[in-house]
Amino acid sequence: MNEENRRIIIVLAGLCLCFIGLIGFMSYFQVFEAETIKTNSYNKRLWINEEKILRGSIMDRNGTVLAYSQENDGKIQRYYKYANLYSHIIGYSHRAYGKSGLELSYNNYLLDLSESSTIEELKNIVAPSTIGNDLVLTIDHGSQEKARTLLQGKKGALIALNPKSGEIYAMVSLPDFNVNSIDEEWAVISEDTNSPLLNRATQGLYPPGSVFKVITASAIINSPNVATNYTCEGSTNIDGYNFKDYSNTAHGELDLSGALTVSCNTYFTEKSLEIGHDRFRNMAQAFMFNNNIPFDLPVNTSVFPKGNLGDTDLAASGIGQGKVLTTPLNMALTAAAIANNGEVVKPILVSDVVSTNGKLVKSNKREVLSVAIDSLDANSIKEMMVAVVKSGTGRNASIKNVKVAGKTGTAENASGKSHAWFIGFAPADDPKIAVAVLLEEEGSTGGASAAPIARDFIIYGLNNIKF
Repeated sequence: MNEENRRIIIVLAGLCLCFIGLIGFMSYFQVFEAETIKTNSYNKRLWINEEKILRGSIMDRNGTVLAYSQENDGKIQRYYKYANLYSHIIGYSHRAYGKSGLELSYNNYLLDLSESSTIEELKNIVAPSTIGNDLVLTIDHGSQEKARTLLQGKKGALIALNPKSGEIYAMVSLPDFNVNSIDEEWAVISEDTNSPLLNRATQGLYPPGSVFKVITASAIINSPNVATNYTCEGSTNIDGYNFKDYSNTAHGELDLSGALTVSCNTYFTEKSLEIGHDRFRNMAQAFMFNNNIPFDLPVNTSVFPKGNLGDTDLAASGIGQGKVLTTPLNMALTAAAIANNGEVVKPILVSDVVSTNGKLVKSNKREVLSVAIDSLDANSIKEMMVAVVKSGTGRNASIKNVKVAGKTGTAENASGKSHAWFIGFAPADDPKIAVAVLLEEEGSTGGASAAPIARDFIIYGLNNIKF
């Protein structure tokens, strides 16, 4: 083979490799990235001829209209009736700043486009305007207003849902933002160090603190080798690290119920070592940690540490510290699972998608994601949570003539100011509302600050929500 032929072969081989690489690159994006790119809020293809489509309305469970579109002087405008209130649920649809919330995740339904609509199909949309589908939410508007009022001035989240069906009654994240003022305030909103664009309810990851003890207690009950009795001396040293109870209180002789009632840290750190990492991790995962939670909005995955943990990290996990992180949504589902005989039910935000002529286009049905524990064990944990509210750290969540089950939490974090938590449900004998309250960097205990908010919301919900 002469030199010229050899060079020709090398060039052809190089061209073939480039061609194969291009095919592989395009195939990868077509197979693995197409959906992500298609639904990206900055994808200009989402906006082609949207001006000719009357975007569907969004309403609460009782028919209260929350967002709608209207044609004015030949131009379609989107109206959000409640400014800040649904900024993390409905979100916004804005040509310059993209889409968020349900405006993004249900975009095709709101425009009455098939999921497979092509750019050519969109180009063929002509006047008169197409009318999109409406969304019926599970949200109760009055409850949403009440939740935001209760959280006013705080950073954090409140989620309330039906533990049996998974329907979300209220979901508030603060700080929020005014979706009607995006044009004027985008720079301020997007650069705010308090992150008002972040939906803390579904995407904030926090150490859960003692509310995680509900899961630890479930693991203890399901570990035959773990004795439930314990003598608390106020502190315990595990592998060189000293774990303390609140105010170094020595609680004395305790069983599991007593330990949960007074939220004894040393009890749960010691028992976590007896449970063992694998069994503990499996229980956390049964409550949806390390698992994707299907939802109508993006949800970050709660974390229970995998791999080999040292005794200190495992003990810290038992009290919701160390490497354990969770979303408020996941802790609301945890409370709901105890209320619902151990079943973790998929959370639902959009109940139905309805066409302009009243035809049901899509309906989200009840779905069990996991059976975390059996009904007998769930009932045992429930009674312990009732004791927490009746005579323990959750007394500020008690309601006259209503049996409330709950758990408080005070979670240390890197900022030095603790997060305050409360999770619970009521009425305990026939649960209708499960709640999770997170107060970010509140600097006080969950019993002092989060429990009263949960109590006031439950009172409102039981008296006003049409179950």
